[in-house]
Amino acid sequence: MRQVQLRKGKDESLRRFHPWVFSGAIAHIDEGVSEGEVVRVVTHTGEFIAVGHYQEGSIAVRVLTFSDVPIDGEFWTSRLQSALQMRQAIGIADNPNNNTYRLVHGEGDHLPGLIIDVYGQTAVMQAHSIGMHLCRKEIAQALAAVMESRISHIYYKSETTLPFMTADDMNATPHFDTDEVLKNGFLYGGSDDNVAMENGLKFRVDWLKGQKTGFFVDQRENRSLLEHFAKGKRVLNMFCYTGGFSFYAMRGGAELVHSVDSSAKAIELTKQNVALNFPGDPRHEAFCEDAFKFLERIGQPTSANGQPSSAVAPSYDLIILDPPAFAKHRGALHNALKGYTRLNQKAFEKIERGGILFTFSCSQVVTKDHFRNAVFTAAALAKRKVRILHQLHQPADHPINIYHPEGEYLKGLVLYVE
Repeated sequence: MRQVQLRKGKDESLRRFHPWVFSGAIAHIDEGVSEGEVVRVVTHTGEFIAVGHYQEGSIAVRVLTFSDVPIDGEFWTSRLQSALQMRQAIGIADNPNNNTYRLVHGEGDHLPGLIIDVYGQTAVMQAHSIGMHLCRKEIAQALAAVMESRISHIYYKSETTLPFMTADDMNATPHFDTDEVLKNGFLYGGSDDNVAMENGLKFRVDWLKGQKTGFFVDQRENRSLLEHFAKGKRVLNMFCYTGGFSFYAMRGGAELVHSVDSSAKAIELTKQNVALNFPGDPRHEAFCEDAFKFLERIGQPTSANGQPSSAVAPSYDLIILDPPAFAKHRGALHNALKGYTRLNQKAFEKIERGGILFTFSCSQVVTKDHFRNAVFTAAALAKRKVRILHQLHQPADHPINIYHPEGEYLKGLVLYVE
């Protein structure tokens, strides 16, 4: 196994078990090391400190283990067994009412660069590093063995995540075969059955062309919380994607539910998911429209065939704002915070008195304080009295490695608006 040697004094973060080695910390790399290769990391004196995947860019090594052991089938099996055991301990795996969960969450499960989501009998595996991509077949073999009868299919979906570039690597040139990288498909089994269950509700998963692995598993518990607020409410689900919050609101007894997304494909999936659970229910309507334009016309006269109408667009007393990441790297942080402020201000202006707002950020570079300040600013600009009811975060099957605080990416607030 070839080696990466650190500069003097650059081993401190690794001794605190942080799982990344930055390129600026490296003094020497053995000749011939290629992207995705497993390397040993040693201090400036040659002392072993970690084993990980090498990749060109600002994050040069993603640490797999702090023990000097081979990365083989036994290693993958052990890591996956540990991940499954944790999900069993918290009651998420092997739950007859819920066959949807995240089995592997990157650094949170000591497997940086790897995501595995389970949807019924299908596991969807996604690589965010070249090293994990190159190991995909061995990982799939270990996954099938560990999961046994829990899954029958493993789908590999990485064409949108490879080559993986961090914020500082945006202009880097990949040193691997991109033709081979950008191929999705089944590594094990194969099935067209894409219906899964979450807390007793059914939904279709688009793992072929959908975002992430096909569904936003990380909002499961926040959707469940919303259900308890929905009774008798007029609900607006902005950036609805496949409608998760919408059908939870319907089960919770909402008076009406409107789902909005700028993607026609997302709207079609939302309609399918609502129909799976509430066929023919007139309470739901979906709109393919820009979020800001839709919010702007709430409470305004509607139009038909281009002509003004005396009818007024409906108002809402429960609004969900779950936009895509506004900032994917630190350079976009300032504009992202302005975007969160603008979006939340418009929602505060439009929501009914006594309304409830669920608002989220999934941008990793936006901290809880950043997001909270943006929402506070929005409330002040809208001149509304606002109280915090809940502070939300990612669920337990998206664990945060205590030595890697960067893994805390999802943050949200439930607000009561007077």
